[in-house]
Formats: sequence, C-alpha cells, structure tokens
Amino acid sequence: MPEQSEHTDTQSPATTTVTQEEAPAQKSGRKFIVIAVILLLVIGAGIFYWRSTYTESTDDAQVDGDLYQVSSRVTGQVIKVYVEDNQRIDVGQPIAEIDPKDYQVALEQAQANLASAQAAAIQQTVNVPITSVNVHTSVDTTGSDVQSSTASVEQARKQEQAAEARVVAAKANAVKSHLDVERYTPLVQKDVISKQQYDAAVATDASNQAAVLEAEANVIASQAQVTQALQKLSQSRFQAAQSVKTGPDQVRAQQAKANAAMADVKQAQAKVDQAQLNLSYTHITAPTTGIVNKKNVQVGANLSIGQDLLTIIPLTNLWVTANFKETQLSRMHKDQDVTMKVDALGGRKFHGKVFQIGGATGSRLSLFPPENATGNYVKVVQRIPVRINFTNIDQENGDLALRPGMSVTPDVEVK
Repeated sequence: MPEQSEHTDTQSPATTTVTQEEAPAQKSGRKFIVIAVILLLVIGAGIFYWRSTYTESTDDAQVDGDLYQVSSRVTGQVIKVYVEDNQRIDVGQPIAEIDPKDYQVALEQAQANLASAQAAAIQQTVNVPITSVNVHTSVDTTGSDVQSSTASVEQARKQEQAAEARVVAAKANAVKSHLDVERYTPLVQKDVISKQQYDAAVATDASNQAAVLEAEANVIASQAQVTQALQKLSQSRFQAAQSVKTGPDQVRAQQAKANAAMADVKQAQAKVDQAQLNLSYTHITAPTTGIVNKKNVQVGANLSIGQDLLTIIPLTNLWVTANFKETQLSRMHKDQDVTMKVDALGGRKFHGKVFQIGGATGSRLSLFPPENATGNYVKVVQRIPVRINFTNIDQENGDLALRPGMSVTPDVEVK
C-alpha cells in the first residue's frame, strides 16, 4: 500500500502539467466553433431576411407549353405510319400517309373542268369585239337603209307627179280629139271632108281616150309605189332606231357572258386549288419539334376529318406557369428577374422574366367555380397563375432538356 501511494504521487505532477498545457488550445477551438456557428447563423438569417423581404417564391409551378393535337384533314385509308410513341420528331418530319389515289383523280377532274372553262371564257371574250363590230355595222347599215328608203320615196313621188302630168296631157288630147270628131261629123255628112279623114279623127279620139285611162292607171301605180316606199322608209327607220337602242345592250350582254365565263374559270381554279390542297393533306407532317405521345393511328385505319392521330409534346417555346398566392403579388410586375430551379434536372437553375400575370384566380377559371354567395363562407387565399419566360436557354438550337409538366421552384426578385 505505501508503494502504490508513492507511485501515484510520482505520476500526478506530470499529468497536471499536460492538462494545463492543453487547456488554452481547447478554449481556442471552442471559440472558433462558436464564432463559426454565429457567422453561419448570421449568414442564414441574412439569406432568410433577403429571401423573405426581396423575393417571392412558390413550389406550385411547372414547365408549360402548347400541346399540338395532330388530326386528319381529309378522309381516307392510312397506308404508311412513320412514328412511334415517345419518339423524338422534328418539324416537317412525315407522320403518316393517306392513300392519295382518290384525291389524285379528283385533281385531274378539276384540272379538266378548268381547261373547259378557260376555253369557254376565251370564246366568250373573243365574241365581245365581234358583237361590237356587228352592232356598229348594223347601225350603219340601217342608217343607210333609211337614206335609201327616203330617196326611194322621193323618186316614187316624182314618178307620181309625172304620171299625173301625163294624165292631164292625155285628157287634153282626148278633149281635142273628141271635139275634132264632133266637128268632122256634120262635115262628113255634107261630104265636105272625106270619110277617111273622119275615120282617122274617130280613131285618134278613141286612142286618146285610151291614153287617158292608161295615164290614170299609171298614176294609181305610182301612188302605190309611193305608199310602198313610205312603208319601207318607216321599217328602215324602226330598224335603225332598234339598232341604236339595242346595240349597246347586245354588247353589254356579250360582255356579261364573258364575265360569267371568267367567273366560271375562277370557280374551276378554286376547285383545282382545293383538290391540290386535299392531295397535299394526304401527307401528314409534324407541325413542330417535340415528342410523340398518345399515338392512335395504324396502317389500314380509315380516318375521318378531324380524327386525332397523336399528340406532340413540344420541346421549344416553353415557359413556366407559377401559381402564386394573391398575397405575393403586391410587388410583382412584368419584366422582373426570376431564378428557377428545376427538380427533374438535379436542381439545375434557369433564369427568366415575369411575362404575364393571370387575369383571374385558378378557382375562378376552374370547371366548377365556387359560389361564395351560397352556404357558409370561409376565406381561402387564392392563387393566380403567372407566366415566366426563360431568358438563358436557346431552345431553338439544341437546349431541349426541359419538358412540359416538370416541377419548378421560381424565386421572383421583387425588390
């Protein structure tokens, strides 16, 4: 026992010395840890203050984009399908082929109708100047007929006057010859003149009486010729008036026929264009770059107009729809900077700007909006969709990592 006590006493001074030397180092380490913890707390408090004061954030946000429903624009049987579900597809890439034979025949028929309409239009158009020339010729001809008829009337009247003058002359000769006979009668009875001379006077008187009848008949014939000439003049004047009156109408009518033929050409051309469009619709292509989804078309299927074939999920022209609480929007406005973290990409951060703030709350735009005027009312903080456009990615040139529906946490700088 005494030996153990001595041994213990021998060791205790050394132990005490080591403990006294280690004490300052331990104290220094504790101070450093305390200071580090305080700094971390200060930094955390600063970050929390900054985020709570100068930013607005929400976890109710996702990548958004326009979904393209590809449908058939014509009816027909599918003969080829080029895509599969979840396949990457570029804009303009073929999707499916519809049997084009019926539409090719329809196009050829429309082209034939167009050629026929064009030929008819050419004929009607050429007839316009021909009709115009014929009308002018008719007007000129009827005008000449009027002049000719007028001259014929004048000539017939002169012939009538001449015939009347011959009647007067014949009557005068008849009177003279009749008086000669009356004078010769007592003389022949007394043999003052010869019987031959008397007979000659009687013959002359008879001839003159016949000449009077002939002259009177010529007058009647001349009067008839005047009447006939007047009728022809009246007819010529009527035809001339009709030509002048109806001539322009005939030209306009032919021009209207030409215009109608040209309208038929345009209608036929429209049918050709429609047939060409229908033929082109048998070749269905992708309207945008994206991922094929909900494919619902197979070879041999008979399609109807408007039938959905598939959906294309776009990889470009994407944005973020963030549903912020209405209490977060007081300092939010367009063009504010936004930092976004995408969960599916390992927290990869993107930058953007506020583009639009929705016009109504999500509940108001829902299928069955709430009716606050009925039942017991409980106030609920509403959310309003905010569109945020990306600014630091080039979606058109290969940065296609984003997909619609990915969860996003945006931080809007509202300072």
